[in-house]
Amino acid sequence: MTTDSLSLAQDLIRAKSITPDSGVALDVLQSALEGLGFICHRMTFHEEGEASVPNLYARRGNSAPNFCFAGHTDVVPLGVEDHWDLDPFGADVKDGYLWGRGAADMKAAIAAFVAAADRHIEKTGLTKGSLSFLITGDEEGPAINGTKKVLTWLKEQDETLDYCLVGEPTNPNTLGEMMKIGRRGSLHGIVHTHGVQGHVAYPHLAENPIPSLVSVLNELGKEPLDNGNDHFQPSNLEIVNIDCDNENDSHNVIVAKAWSRFNVRFASTFTPDELTTELSRRMDRADVKYDVNWWLSGDAFLTAPGKLSDAINSAVEKRLGVSPELSTTGGTSDARFIKDMCPVVEFGLVGKTMHKTNECVAVADLEALTDIYEHIIAEMLT
Repeated sequence: MTTDSLSLAQDLIRAKSITPDSGVALDVLQSALEGLGFICHRMTFHEEGEASVPNLYARRGNSAPNFCFAGHTDVVPLGVEDHWDLDPFGADVKDGYLWGRGAADMKAAIAAFVAAADRHIEKTGLTKGSLSFLITGDEEGPAINGTKKVLTWLKEQDETLDYCLVGEPTNPNTLGEMMKIGRRGSLHGIVHTHGVQGHVAYPHLAENPIPSLVSVLNELGKEPLDNGNDHFQPSNLEIVNIDCDNENDSHNVIVAKAWSRFNVRFASTFTPDELTTELSRRMDRADVKYDVNWWLSGDAFLTAPGKLSDAINSAVEKRLGVSPELSTTGGTSDARFIKDMCPVVEFGLVGKTMHKTNECVAVADLEALTDIYEHIIAEMLT
């Protein structure tokens, strides 16, 4: 059997799987992997108030090292469907591009790795090491019932991942520019200030929480958090929302409560506890009454340059003649969970159109990525 990465990518895109994937795209993938001799395990996880999420773990081979490809089949919503030039689930090829929701993020990369695995198995018989796939239907959503729980299941089964490649679209503009060897952490904060409601004409009988909130936010951003380090850009705090309980938009009422949401993308210079301590210290300088709730969606991590990043670099240089930048930029991915089990690096297609209308990838890039993945597999399983 010879897997065609373009045909498989088209089949995956045509399997509508707006997050969370109901399983239809995973069905397509499972069929392709079982045809290559992979043993597939399907598992569905559910928590109260959250959608049930199907996941897939597939493996061929029993010996170490177990080289895993991780990714997701769920995709973000379409936005305004009329703004698409082509059917977002048509997987059409036009002007040298494969079009459709999930083309860049990240169904085409999944197809490329399946095709690369097929080639490696056909050439070598997979006599050394193992290949596996960890694919979730819950990456674009809350990420509660996906990769994190699959990893727990793997530990319960005494299943070990030795290295993991995540196929997220890591390249900003052209294939081969960048791999991700880590990610910044992401810390969310919701800060509330409290006052006493009253009439704006009688401020002495009320207490306005909005100036207090402004003071707190001003202290948060007075100076940089850090200067970053060799692998991380400086930590960055952004205020994303300011609101109060003036439900009727009244012009003559001092409100009783105000609040703001902010997010910090932080470098490895901070642990989450150190960061919350520093942010609280800054807010305390405002000398007002406030309370704050924290939510950590991912810790900063780094996979030190080594065998996996070297294999990616070698493969890209061989196929494209360029050396990818080792980066930790961008948002979070499921690599933030996998890094607790094994070294993990991300490399995929160009992400310029991900999450946009008219999402697409160059067919030539898909073919090149398949070649690159095949070379990586060979390097990792020697």
